[in-house]
Amino acid sequence: MKSPVALFQRIAALAWPVLIAQLSSMTQMVSDTVLTGRYGTTDLAAVAVGSGIYISVVMLMVGILQAVAPTVAHHVGAGRNDEIGPAVQQGFWLALALSVPAMLFLRHPDWLMQLADVSPEVNTRARDYLATIAWGLPAAFLYRTFYAFTNALGRTRVLMFISLTTTAVHIPLSWALINGHLGLPAMGGVGCAVSSACICWLAVVSALIHVQRTPAYQPYHLFSRWQPPRAAQLGELLRLGLPMGFSSFVEITSFTLIALLVARLGATVVAGHRIVGNLSALIYMLPLAIAIATLVLVGQALGGHDGTGARRAARAGIVFATGLSTLVSIGVWFVREPVMAAYTTDPAVRELAVSLVIYICLYQFFDAIQTVAAHALRGYKITFGPMLIHTLCFWGIGLAGGNWLSFHGLGSLLPPQGVAGFWQAAVLSTVAASVLFGFYLHYASQGATQD
Repeated sequence: MKSPVALFQRIAALAWPVLIAQLSSMTQMVSDTVLTGRYGTTDLAAVAVGSGIYISVVMLMVGILQAVAPTVAHHVGAGRNDEIGPAVQQGFWLALALSVPAMLFLRHPDWLMQLADVSPEVNTRARDYLATIAWGLPAAFLYRTFYAFTNALGRTRVLMFISLTTTAVHIPLSWALINGHLGLPAMGGVGCAVSSACICWLAVVSALIHVQRTPAYQPYHLFSRWQPPRAAQLGELLRLGLPMGFSSFVEITSFTLIALLVARLGATVVAGHRIVGNLSALIYMLPLAIAIATLVLVGQALGGHDGTGARRAARAGIVFATGLSTLVSIGVWFVREPVMAAYTTDPAVRELAVSLVIYICLYQFFDAIQTVAAHALRGYKITFGPMLIHTLCFWGIGLAGGNWLSFHGLGSLLPPQGVAGFWQAAVLSTVAASVLFGFYLHYASQGATQD
């Protein structure tokens, strides 16, 4: 039985490459925000609306594909190496199947775009952004299947190197495409989409080369014993993955859909929300990395019929994540002014963004609890109940409650809060989610297989 210190060390060893990979990917989004913000507020608003829709669709599909992670982790813990390759292959088939409706949706987002009461210019540019970035979806989904598989094996460093490589390509390419440098046409916000689609294919090609050249993957026969789609295995992945995907969709849309709902308040408000949402997502990468590592350890322990080890891993992950997230929130509060100044040169946008930072600092502790607990439950292969909790908290309290606070307030007690109302509701939703997930994980772990 591992000591708490040994568990922290194991979680840290798995999490830090994932954290760097996630931060590197987020750096791509941050750079897009900064570059388009300096190019023009209209393009920034278009990218805010377009990327909000794109991220929502991607998180839904990628969440489904994350079912590969607990599946492989259980096989690893049980020593069933011969079942790992076929499981991943079914994940690849599922990734290709999911890319078809996702691409069609992004290229024809008419009904959703109607929800955004934006200017015709912003609407047109957002549509162009979505139609362009859609071409990278098949590669993005294939890579995220590899991502889940490699995480479950505990081989996380390759993800870091691939992410750093794609970021190193994306930033200068976006800069050139947005502004028309290096002989390329000035495309504005659409340039971000072109670059993003290109690096999706770069990532999946890099992953393929790595698998073929690394002996550690040979026992799994990922490509030498290729299997066609199998209904039973695909059905199991969907049973686990659909609730996971919907949970991810609910969680991310509780923030990204705000850009559509507040669009009536003007491009300045949308841009300010975009910046703060960008920073919030960046901070979220820390508990997410720890949560992914925790899922792996919980899944491997349960695969080896070590219920006590799974409970201890989940507990260690929560303690680790909450402690670090609290420190980060304190640091962000003290540097909020220079950080917002780096994002935009528009004084109105900067002032609004600074006023919203307090909310992302307040909910870090609770967000860390719910994030790690939800992923630990995935390690137990429990996904439907967590989906209901996410829906209740993030759509019910966060999105619906935020919409009411923003545009209606609480009568004489509280006037309409504008965009701040959504962030106030976000704090309440994460508090509720942390409590519910904490109790859920406690009871689930009590019923798990004992040593």
